[in-house]
Amino acid sequence: LVFALVATLVGDVFFLRLATEALIFGGLALSVDLLLGRVGLLPLGQALFFGLGAYVSALVLKEWQASFWLSLVVSLLASALAGLVGGIIAIRSKGVYFALIRFGLAQVASKVVFNTRELGASDGIIGVPGAVVVPGLDSTAPTGFFLVTLAVIFLIYLGLRYLMDTPFGRQLSAIRTNEDRVPFLGFDPWRYKLLAFVGAACIAGVSGALYPMLRGFVSPELMFFQVSGNAVINVIVGGAGTLIGPLYGSALLTGLRSVVGSFTAHHQIIIGLLFVVVVIMFPRGLIGYLTPLLQRRLEARRSRHQQGEQ
Repeated sequence: LVFALVATLVGDVFFLRLATEALIFGGLALSVDLLLGRVGLLPLGQALFFGLGAYVSALVLKEWQASFWLSLVVSLLASALAGLVGGIIAIRSKGVYFALIRFGLAQVASKVVFNTRELGASDGIIGVPGAVVVPGLDSTAPTGFFLVTLAVIFLIYLGLRYLMDTPFGRQLSAIRTNEDRVPFLGFDPWRYKLLAFVGAACIAGVSGALYPMLRGFVSPELMFFQVSGNAVINVIVGGAGTLIGPLYGSALLTGLRSVVGSFTAHHQIIIGLLFVVVVIMFPRGLIGYLTPLLQRRLEARRSRHQQGEQ
């Protein structure tokens, strides 16, 4: 919203596009937070599902029909299927082995796409038409598509918030705390981890489906490790397990890359230093640190207000 306000004040749609991109990668960070912050699984290859959603969306828009909803649904189904297959392969492993398997699967997929001429090989798919959301509104309208993307990501966030307050969400927290004790409660941790894995794949796929609508192209780089690594950094900087933190982390780092990148090509140094500072000084992330602080201040203010009434 800050980006959108700046774009309105200066009359430059660049900031609206930047805000939309921050939301899209924020959706990818949400999928990482579901696994990392809620289940305790480090997904080093989440870009696989993000890139899959982007490619499926681009193919639907270019070869089938320029429909926002159709491309979103097809990308969701493709991501769910890929998540089911990938989850069956990866979920049986734990710790660093899970992270390495996820990394390996993403590397294999990215190399296959990189060497497939039918998918544009290293050039990717270009010339993706704008997606029609409703008659009179498509993804080429900066303000309209920003609001549509904001609505999609916000609905995903609300859905996750609700899900984490259900018995399913509490089982995920139990698995993160002590997976070995969960079977003694009568629950199968493998099943819950698989469902979380598929859910995270769907979120990443839907977020990726929005990317070609914004940029008009896709490339194999969307499946590279750097995209997965950036998503993990967004989560850790914002606050793992907070759900809202990854969105703030994505907005902060996307804006920082844009601002610093306009002065130097070595902007990754700044991102790396920020990451190190957050890990050392704010291990719970920025939101994880600020939320308890704000809660204590609100409680103190409420207590003073009640004492004044008495």
